[in-house]
Amino acid sequence: MIKKILCQDHYEAIKLSSLIFVKKGGETFIKEVINVIDNEIIISLKDKSAHSVMLKNSKEVDAFTDFIQSICEGIHKISYTNTYEEYVEIAKT
Repeated sequence: MIKKILCQDHYEAIKLSSLIFVKKGGETFIKEVINVIDNEIIISLKDKSAHSVMLKNSKEVDAFTDFIQSICEGIHKISYTNTYEEYVEIAKT
């Protein structure tokens, strides 16, 4: 399954893509979505750090949180991410 997420700008797209990257062996770095404030998501990583990413609007926040939930639960894994301008394409298997 592939999802394109629209971020606020190119910088936020690069930040999101780098925060959810896939390590060797297929392990993803994102642990959970901690909080959502309007169009901002706060995500926790496996190194126990937290980061804020601004998406374009609340519709994109809903789409991202729905898509990433199964990854955080360990049901799916992210196979790759690509960045195109302010879009992040995320594929999960």
